[in-house]
Amino acid sequence: MSFRDKFPPLDPEIATALSTWSPPDPPPTVEQIRAGGAAYSAAVIEWQKEKLPADDEYRVEDCMIPVDGGENLVRCLIPVQSDGDPTQTFPLMVWIHGGGYCLGSVEIDDFFLRRMCVKHRVVIANVEYRLAPEHPFPVGVNDSYEGLKWAVQNSHSLNASPVLGFIVGGCSAGANYTASIALRARDDPFFLENPLTGQLLQIPQVVHPNADVPERYKSVFVSMSENAYAPLLGQEDMLRFDATLNVDPNDPRFSVLLAPNHEDLPRTYLQVAGADPVRDEGLLYERVLKDAGIETKLDFYPGIPHGTHYVLPRVKLSQKFYQDFEDGIGWLLK
Repeated sequence: MSFRDKFPPLDPEIATALSTWSPPDPPPTVEQIRAGGAAYSAAVIEWQKEKLPADDEYRVEDCMIPVDGGENLVRCLIPVQSDGDPTQTFPLMVWIHGGGYCLGSVEIDDFFLRRMCVKHRVVIANVEYRLAPEHPFPVGVNDSYEGLKWAVQNSHSLNASPVLGFIVGGCSAGANYTASIALRARDDPFFLENPLTGQLLQIPQVVHPNADVPERYKSVFVSMSENAYAPLLGQEDMLRFDATLNVDPNDPRFSVLLAPNHEDLPRTYLQVAGADPVRDEGLLYERVLKDAGIETKLDFYPGIPHGTHYVLPRVKLSQKFYQDFEDGIGWLLK
């Protein structure tokens, strides 16, 4: 039996587009993964360029912010004030990019976020963090948290007002960091006056594959094996990415599903892919949040692998994924 016979059922359009795909042999190094990720980013940026809003509808400010032992880029997208009203303020959104913890930058989602800035009239702080393995856990998640705090501390200069809405979101690895810092912010007196009002978890990993998952959850954790040979991201890929962090699998700052409680988190929007090793943990996390009294909204995409919206942005399910993403931001800002 070939690895191709072990694929999960794919959406027909995606299956056709990936018909020539095969897993790299031997597995790529971090440097090769980063080179491939840069190529994907370039393709996404080119596609999103067609949809950019007019330059006079928003402005871009790149800020370098201090973090422990260095500094990181935060790209701020700010709507233009109506009729030049210098007192007008907007809701605030902080975005954490994905990339398997070891690659990626603000560039990959930049152009899409520019559209969201204008459409939803929201200030967006697109945060970079230092990458593994050069910077093992918890550097990346701590950097993301510093970006969240910086956005609040500098909200006035960004024409943002967190009381109008304050959401944090991320994709994949960025969704892991998002879930982690949302829990941390809930318990931090710094955010008492400006609590998060929403979080957006896009194809999230919320528990390490080697974590000691409670017995009551084990029966619903089958996607890691069921989708072990999924195209774009399989089980071995996930394990390699997680290994770059050198993290304790049971650390609740990473395996947020294992956190002592999930009460008092903000309302949450999730996007979960069907042909994805992390499918079941995304579905379960939504259930755990609901059981804790959190208002949730979930969109599920059967037959779509992890990260398809980056690799194949023009297929119908990717288009739906982006539209739902757009609508999910609007739901969180209601």
